[in-house]
Amino acid sequence: MSRLQRLAAACLLALSLPAAASDDWIARSNANAQGILKVLADFSPESASGFGLPGYDENVVDLKPDNGARLRKAMAVAKAELEAKRAAERDPRLAQDLDIMIDAIQRQSDSSAINEKHLLPYVDVGQAIFRGEFALLNDEATAAQRAAAPRRLQRYLGLEAGYTPLTELAKARFEEKLGQPGLLGPVRKEVESALAATPQYIKGLRELYAKHKIKGADKALDTLEKQLADYDAWQRSTVLPRARDDFRLPAELYADNLKNVGLDIPPEQLVQKARLSYAEIRNEMQAIASQIAAQRKLPDSDYRAVMKALKREQIPADQVEATYREVITKVEDILRRERIISLPERPMLMRLASAAETAAQPAPHMDPPPLIGNKGERGTFVLTAGNPGNDGKSDSYDDFSHKGATWTLTAHEGRPGHELQFTAMVERGVSLARSLFAFNSVNVEGWALYAEAETKPYEPLEGQLFALQARLQRAARAILDPMLNLGQITPERAHQVLTDEVGLSKGLATQEINRYTFRAPGQATSYFYGYTRLMELRAKTEITLGSKFDRTKFNDFVVGQGLLPPDLLDKAVTNEFIPQFTK
Repeated sequence: MSRLQRLAAACLLALSLPAAASDDWIARSNANAQGILKVLADFSPESASGFGLPGYDENVVDLKPDNGARLRKAMAVAKAELEAKRAAERDPRLAQDLDIMIDAIQRQSDSSAINEKHLLPYVDVGQAIFRGEFALLNDEATAAQRAAAPRRLQRYLGLEAGYTPLTELAKARFEEKLGQPGLLGPVRKEVESALAATPQYIKGLRELYAKHKIKGADKALDTLEKQLADYDAWQRSTVLPRARDDFRLPAELYADNLKNVGLDIPPEQLVQKARLSYAEIRNEMQAIASQIAAQRKLPDSDYRAVMKALKREQIPADQVEATYREVITKVEDILRRERIISLPERPMLMRLASAAETAAQPAPHMDPPPLIGNKGERGTFVLTAGNPGNDGKSDSYDDFSHKGATWTLTAHEGRPGHELQFTAMVERGVSLARSLFAFNSVNVEGWALYAEAETKPYEPLEGQLFALQARLQRAARAILDPMLNLGQITPERAHQVLTDEVGLSKGLATQEINRYTFRAPGQATSYFYGYTRLMELRAKTEITLGSKFDRTKFNDFVVGQGLLPPDLLDKAVTNEFIPQFTK
């Protein structure tokens, strides 16, 4: 999807709606959200349907003329309605939720305008169609969603009356802006990656339709292959000549990216904070590596040498999923035994990604469950195995398929990390404002890193070493992403830091550099910053409460707040959680 469409879908794509709430004020807050929710769903229906909003399973993204201006106009109307409600609201909880939604609308509208001001509207159509179809054809999709997939595909292809092929709409939006001076084209590597991934998307969709025995789609899939071939030819003739080798964004645009992920300090200050942590984490890694080297009688106790030795002990491919399931059970046992957090009632799912999924999203991730009207569907921890290169080949990782890595990746993507965040909202219910509209990467990823830290002390030494490596990687992100985008380091040197010092495989380091430079500039900074803010809040709370501090209750309270950003979470802990123990 284009930057503009990602902005329209950002909230829905990141998290969606909670199930019906029992508290009356939450129901009233959710009613206040319906206007802006409809705007977002109308412009990005794939995201809405993927998270359970009824009525959008067959609909497709709006790439018609003036889509950006129309989006901002619709947002302005919705914002005015919310402002009128805010002026009359006396309930402080409802007032805060209205403030959250008003701020979210304004930020999304501002970002849409900033992106339109600086960038040509480039769309990776193959990825957009694959993701839209996959949302209806994944293993957790309902029968009704799978039945809607062929019609959505027909609409993508313009085979239904009233619809134009998405490829033609994407071409038109790009070409109509070509004469506008000062607009930047996409990064060359982004376009090359999109071209290389096209065969995987087509193959992946054919496999999904065959797997679920959906008949009558062969003609449409053949049409898709032809349309994407034509689109790829157009990309080579029209887009690549306008592509740029300098990935750096205009300062206004990079600053807006940082703001939207939740960073509220200057990037230079973030780099300074991260450098200190980077040095301290390496010292801690060395202490653990020395213990492992002594136990295993390894010839070299340097942390980098120890990690290389441990990574050579790769889990056989046919045992990876079973190994992770075993670790999931062990992590849950830790959470219960140490009373770290209350576990959801639903068991957790984990699977390996297909080649097409890996092309669309190379990093391990969690596919969220539908949070509206959830009927038992569960989120899924998805493990990827490679980073498709521009030649269509895969730079396989060795980073996640050894036993040392299984612990912290499970804690981050599974429990007590992202999967628990999503499942807790399904089971407990949180207002739309505090889940959908308060979302940013800082609070979501901050919790996942905090989850890693909560489980680390109880893991075997190998697990602890790679938990620290993961934390080192996040500190490196907070250093390298800003430095790259501020022109203070080259991609080659950043790649070298990630491989030689952090210890990532070449494939994963390449995926990281792609992330900083064109997949999501600025987003990678959110992990380290969110983690530090949450750890600061934890320390503040412990110091305030002393012996009255209850770890389980604190962690349950934090998750129960939905996805509040750090400042609002601090306020909730200070005004609601701490007073429970100090009265």
